[in-house]
Amino acid sequence: MDGNVGRYEFQSEAKQVLELMIHSVYSNPDIFLRELISNASDALDKLRIEKLSNEALSEESSNGRITVRIDSANRTITVSDNGIGMSRDELISFLGTIAKSGTKEFIAAMSEASRGNGDLIGQFGVGFYSSFIVADRVTVDTRRAGSAESWLWESSGDGTFSIGPGRREVCGSDVTLHIKEAEKGDADSPAEAKDYLSKWVLREIVKKYSDFVSYPIYLEERGKDGGDKGEDGEKEPVNSMKALWIRPESSVTDEEYNEFYRHVSHDWEDPMERIVYRAEGTSEFHALLYIPARPPLDLFYREGAHGIELYIRRVFIMNDCRDLIPEYLRFVRGVVDSEDLPLNVSREILQQDALTAMIKRSVVRKVLDSLKKMKSDRPDDYKKFWGMFGEVLKEGIVSDVKNRDAIMKLALFSSSKTGQTSLEDYVANMKEGQKSIYYISGGKSASLVDSPKLEAFSDRGLDVLLMGDPIDEIWLASVREYEKHVFVSAASADAEIEGGASEAKAEPPGDGAPDDSVASRLKEAMKGMEGFAAIEDVRLSSRLVDSPATFVQKGEAISAQMRNFFKSMGQEAPPEHKILEINAAHPLIKKVSESDEGALKDWAVLLAGLACIADGEVVENPRAFARTIEKLLASS
Repeated sequence: MDGNVGRYEFQSEAKQVLELMIHSVYSNPDIFLRELISNASDALDKLRIEKLSNEALSEESSNGRITVRIDSANRTITVSDNGIGMSRDELISFLGTIAKSGTKEFIAAMSEASRGNGDLIGQFGVGFYSSFIVADRVTVDTRRAGSAESWLWESSGDGTFSIGPGRREVCGSDVTLHIKEAEKGDADSPAEAKDYLSKWVLREIVKKYSDFVSYPIYLEERGKDGGDKGEDGEKEPVNSMKALWIRPESSVTDEEYNEFYRHVSHDWEDPMERIVYRAEGTSEFHALLYIPARPPLDLFYREGAHGIELYIRRVFIMNDCRDLIPEYLRFVRGVVDSEDLPLNVSREILQQDALTAMIKRSVVRKVLDSLKKMKSDRPDDYKKFWGMFGEVLKEGIVSDVKNRDAIMKLALFSSSKTGQTSLEDYVANMKEGQKSIYYISGGKSASLVDSPKLEAFSDRGLDVLLMGDPIDEIWLASVREYEKHVFVSAASADAEIEGGASEAKAEPPGDGAPDDSVASRLKEAMKGMEGFAAIEDVRLSSRLVDSPATFVQKGEAISAQMRNFFKSMGQEAPPEHKILEINAAHPLIKKVSESDEGALKDWAVLLAGLACIADGEVVENPRAFARTIEKLLASS
C-alpha cells in the first residue's frame, strides 16, 4: 500500500455539515471530551469482543485504559486508548464520511454473526467532529489490532483531510486536538470561556460526564517548559468506574447507595427510599432512583432542578432531565441509563422521541409501585412521605390521567372523624345508607374540622374529608367519583346528608323556635345593603347544630381560597352564589326573630360576619362590622 500522504475531501457537503454540527448540534463545548472518551471506551470494547473469536489478537494488550494528556507548550490535548484502532480504509470510511457511525456498522456486523454486544456506546463519526468546537486542527494516529501498519489522519475541518504513515507501535489511537487561540473580546469563543488546557478543568469534565465509564481514565500534564509535571500521571484514575445501577443489588452496600445519593442530590441525609430497576425487552435501561427523607428547598420553585440525570451507556448526557419523569414526581432523584438512546441526543429530541416516552412510563409505574409497597408494608414511613410530598403527588391526579386511579389509591386525607384516611378506607368505613364521599375544602385542615358546615355530619357520625391543599379543589373539579361513589361538598347548598338519624342528643327546636319568616325577613333586610350582593337567599338550616349561621354555596362549591388563587393568577373567578343558612334552634336566631325591622339590618350584618369568620374568610368591612357589634351590645 502506498505510504505517501494522500489528501482527500470529506464525503457529503462537509464544510456546511461541520459548521452545523459545531454550532448547533453541540451547543455545550465541554462535550468534546465526553465524545472522545466515549469513542475510546468503544474501541476498547471492540477489541475485547474481537479477541473472543480471533486468536491472532490474543497478544494485544489486555488491560484497557484511556489517557488524557495536556501539552500546554504546544496547546494540545491528546486522548489515547489501547483499543481496536483503525486501518487506513476504516479511517477513510469512518472519519471521511461525516455522521457515518463505525459503531453502528460494527454492531450490525456482530448481529449478523450472532455475536451482538450491548456495551458499545459510541457513534464514532458524529461525536468525533465535536473536537472542532475547541480545536482548529485534529490528528488521529492509529494502528489496527493485528496489523503492523499505523496511519495518521489529519484535518483542519475545512472540508479536506489527509492520511499518511503513522507513528504508533501498538494497537489503539491517539486523538490530538490543537486548541484554538482565543481572540480577545470574543466571549463566545470556547477557548475564551474556559481554559481547556487546565488539568482542573479537564478533571471536572471527566468527573461530570465520564465518571462511570468502565475503563480507567488517567490525566497527565506536560508543562510549558516541556517537562512532565507528574501530579496525575500514572497514579490513580480520575473516574470512579462505579456505575452502581448496573451492578447486582446484592453486591452494593447500603453505604455505597447512600453515598451515591448524596452525590446526585447534594443532600446530607440518607434517602427515605431507593428504587433499583432494570427494564428489558424492546428497550433496555437501568434506573437508580431515590425518594429524599426531606423536601428539597426548591420543591415548589418552578425553575428548580426537577428532573433526574440521564446517562447513555454509562456516559453522562444531562441533569435535570424532565422528559423522563413527570412534574408531580419532581422530588425523585437519581439516574436513568439507557442502552438505546443516541449519545448525541438533545432535549428537543427527547421531547419527541417514542423511546423516551416509553422510559418515562416505566419509571412512573415503578415509582408508584414502590410507593404502594411502602404504604402497605411500612405505613409509618409512608405517612412521613405523604406529609412531605403528598401535595405534590396529588398534582398527578389532574395531569396524569393514565395513572390517576393509582395515585388516588396512594392519597391520604385528613378527616373529621379518623384523623387521616385513604379513599379505600373511607369507602370501607362508610355508614349504612351512605353512598357519597363527603369533603370540605377552602383552608387548612385544622380550621376546616371546626367548620359549622360539618356539625350535622358529625352529629350523624359521618366522616368528612378535609381537603386543605389548594390542589384538592383543582382535581376535584375534574374527578367526580371514586369507585362509583360521588364526591359531595359539605359546603354545597344541595348536599344531602345520608347515613341515618342523629347520634347526638341535640334538643329539637321548641314550640317557640323561629319559623321560615325570620329567614325571609333577613333576606329582605339585606336587599341593597353593601357587601351582600353575593347572598342570593336566606334559609333555615338542617346542617347546623351549635352555630347560629353559615354560608353554603349554590351550584359549584368554590372556596374563598380558590377565588384568591384565581385573582393571584390574574384570572377572573367564577361568579359567587351564596346562601346564608341559619339555625332555628340557636338562641341568637330567636333573638333576631323578636327584633323589629330597624334592628334587623344590624343582625344581618352580624350573622353574615360571623359566618365569614367561621369559614376563615376576612369580613369585607371590618370597621363597620365592629361598629355593628358595639351597637348591638349597647342595646342589649
